[in-house]
Amino acid sequence: MRKPPHLLQRYFPVLDWGRGYDGETLTGDLVAAVIVTIMLIPQSLAYALLAGLPPEMGLYASIVPIVLYALFGTSRALAVGPVAVVSLMTAAAIGKVAEPGSSDYIIAALTLAFMSGALLVAMGLLRLGFVANFLSHPVIAGFITASGILIAASQLKHLLGVSAHGHTLPEILGSLIADLSALNWITLVIGVAATAFLFWVRGGLKPILVRIGIAERLAGHLARTGPVFAVAVTALAAWYWNLGEAGVKLVGDVPRGLPPLTQPSFSPDLWLALAGPAVLISIIGFVESVSVAQTLAAKRRQRIDPDQELIGLGMANMGAGMTGGYPVTGGFARSVVNFDAGARTPAAGAFTAIGLAIASLTITPFIAFLPQATLAATIIVAVLSLVDFSIFRTAWVYSKADFVAVAATVLVTLVIGVEAGVTAGVLLSVLIHLYKTSKPHMAVIGQVPGTEHYRNVKRHEVITDPHILQLRVDESLYFANARYLEDKLYAMVADHPELKHVVLACPAVNAIDMSALESLEAINERLEALGVKFHLTEVKGPVMDRLKRSHFLDDLTGEVFLSQHQALCTLSSARPVNGDGQPRYDKADAELDLPDAFDKRDGDGPVAQQDRASDS
Repeated sequence: MRKPPHLLQRYFPVLDWGRGYDGETLTGDLVAAVIVTIMLIPQSLAYALLAGLPPEMGLYASIVPIVLYALFGTSRALAVGPVAVVSLMTAAAIGKVAEPGSSDYIIAALTLAFMSGALLVAMGLLRLGFVANFLSHPVIAGFITASGILIAASQLKHLLGVSAHGHTLPEILGSLIADLSALNWITLVIGVAATAFLFWVRGGLKPILVRIGIAERLAGHLARTGPVFAVAVTALAAWYWNLGEAGVKLVGDVPRGLPPLTQPSFSPDLWLALAGPAVLISIIGFVESVSVAQTLAAKRRQRIDPDQELIGLGMANMGAGMTGGYPVTGGFARSVVNFDAGARTPAAGAFTAIGLAIASLTITPFIAFLPQATLAATIIVAVLSLVDFSIFRTAWVYSKADFVAVAATVLVTLVIGVEAGVTAGVLLSVLIHLYKTSKPHMAVIGQVPGTEHYRNVKRHEVITDPHILQLRVDESLYFANARYLEDKLYAMVADHPELKHVVLACPAVNAIDMSALESLEAINERLEALGVKFHLTEVKGPVMDRLKRSHFLDDLTGEVFLSQHQALCTLSSARPVNGDGQPRYDKADAELDLPDAFDKRDGDGPVAQQDRASDS
């Protein structure tokens, strides 16, 4: 078979994996599709309920988007569809522009999906996948934990059979307490029983099935069908005992049929109102999706293309907006199930779409009797697995700054809302990074006796020369820290009038921007006025290439040395030497007095072990 052009294969990965499709691969994909379809039916209905949308929109969002991702996506195991966090963000976003339950609310959901998809496709074509890097792991972990709490709290109204509203934790809890007198005991029994069963089935059913002789892998798959069993039993009970007449809220009539063709709104006012949420949903959905895809691909020594993933997810979301759905992304749980069930290619997703299409044509009359409490239980059990309070302890022990970012993200998400929470987390992470890098770690270094290694004078017993200041800066130099470097260096030079040379070691400097370049030029001029020469060492190639484009190297009073040892040997050549030809240093030479305000983070004093690995 003729190989397709490289560019066409890049944008249509199906042309790559489709060429080697065979019977064995088909079998694996079909088995995985059956299992994921069974899992997706209750999940799709439940997540649509979470988004405040008709339940059929959950099914619609799981059909055409999956097919489009299969054509354009690069992950061979990612299962695309509605997920809890994106559903919550959708509800929060469109709830601000339309009344829940209205036609405008549905149009806003379609429009949000289309906008999110268009944005993702544009980012993919422009290769802007790196934008997602602005969401640090602590922020994502904190946001998902807070979202899980919010989602679980928002579903309590369905477990209790009461009316409640709100998009923040105080609003939700206050509304629940105010309406607690309307509690429906039958609904409560159904909800609690379904929740308890679903929690138990996650860990308790598989050992029982294995004990009675069912293969472990099959037992694992059967255990994941627990939500389907809960749906079937509670729907039959509601039908048989006519629980709707007893005040139990049911899903109600669900239209039978395939996803309809729908048209998002192109109203400028609506697009402007949804622009911010669309950006956040796109980036968070992409981060969640690509992290799952990369993890699963690594297990089979496969690779994914993040930029093409943007296009795949974008096409899926645009398809959702045009076929009655709402924003989708790759789900962690269903993707793992898809992977474990034997999915070999994205065709498994296409087969899943066929299964869901059949379900939307056949089982919708039965869904009408499904208690909303059962779907709420499904959501609660799914999202509580996302809640991870250990991130607080981990962040506190490892980095107080990351702890602040996590705590702020969780607190703002719970108290103000999901959009404000993730925005606060991102902004705080960026500000913390700027603060840290604006005051970079700097160390005066000296030679470890008998070696060519140079280490921090406060951590090691090293040899220094009172006429040479060797300063290492452990950060790239840019506008935020350029002045800090100037101030610190001037203070040290002023305190040591005997200095003849200042050597700036740059092994950790990956970039020097124009602001930092101006600072280096100012340092060079000021040191020259003081009769002190300014030198650089261990400058990386890309940094040197940029410096060569300026006049800095021409005006530099000193030299650029390949290594710190070369610099010290050259600059100390006028010093007395030992028999081996190396410069001799007196013990007094090592007593370089450092300003108290300088480098306090480096430790309490010298460390006797010369071979200590840590030097930060």
